[in-house]
Amino acid sequence: MKKTIALLSGGVSSEREVSLKSGQQVLESLDSEKYTVRRYDPRTDLPQLVADAPQLDAALILLHGPFGEDGTIQGLLELLDIPYQGAGVLGSALAMNKLATKQLYEKWGIPTPPYLAVRRPDPVQPDQWVKQLGLPLVVKPVSGGSSIGMTIVRTADQLAPAMDKAFAQDHTVLVEKYIQGLEITGGVLGNENPDALPLIEIIPDSRYEFFDYEAKYTAGMTREICPARISPALTAKAQGYAREAHQALFCKGYSRTDMILAGEAIYVLETNTIPGMTPTSLFPQAARAAGISFADLLDRLIELGIQAHRSR
Repeated sequence: MKKTIALLSGGVSSEREVSLKSGQQVLESLDSEKYTVRRYDPRTDLPQLVADAPQLDAALILLHGPFGEDGTIQGLLELLDIPYQGAGVLGSALAMNKLATKQLYEKWGIPTPPYLAVRRPDPVQPDQWVKQLGLPLVVKPVSGGSSIGMTIVRTADQLAPAMDKAFAQDHTVLVEKYIQGLEITGGVLGNENPDALPLIEIIPDSRYEFFDYEAKYTAGMTREICPARISPALTAKAQGYAREAHQALFCKGYSRTDMILAGEAIYVLETNTIPGMTPTSLFPQAARAAGISFADLLDRLIELGIQAHRSR
């Protein structure tokens, strides 16, 4: 018997267009012989979702940023008794907040770059921050994704405008030591004891300082190499950190953790609980390298969501 799936994409965050694109790609890839798919855009369709809830077997959340990746839509789905893929309310809220994420990384002994948290009323103190953390610095909003509001600060006089840019996205900002190195990302698939997928090496075009929004979503602007060209020992260490981050943040289903490799040291930056889900996105690329097709990955995520719902 076919399952009826609620496909949620769009929403109200600054990543709306990315979400809509992911939703369309997933819609085209779901097996029509297994699923009847109903699309919902939370910006306009929440009353219809509530009305349809008794007819829905599961939901696929393809939302990014606030009101999609932060536990709010997950809480609504739990109230409606609809299984869904990925992290629950707690895991979603923790991973969305980069300050909470870093604090849990530290509790688990997961290495992460040194940082300061600054709230909007706090004074900007360039000399003190540079003395404590050095230069360059990374300035980014505590919540949000796709590197929106993020700046690499190379001189003290760039700090104030970088803070203004980040505060436009959130009332709390992280000022973090910049780690020069190779960016890698590690996906994991599973609930309590996830399997690590092959790592991906990310090389933005030389015109970009880092893997920013444009580099992420403009075709040809970034080389993505899977599996990453690093030693077996470093691969195992990075995959271990990806699994530990998934567990530390109470994630379920899947997650993708971004890291920087600097020599033999690995620094964990953040964990994504709803990675991009077009066939060419990073998580599906890693799954494909592990022998899992995009359609099979979607099947697996739906099943993991149903399993997590039963356990709750």
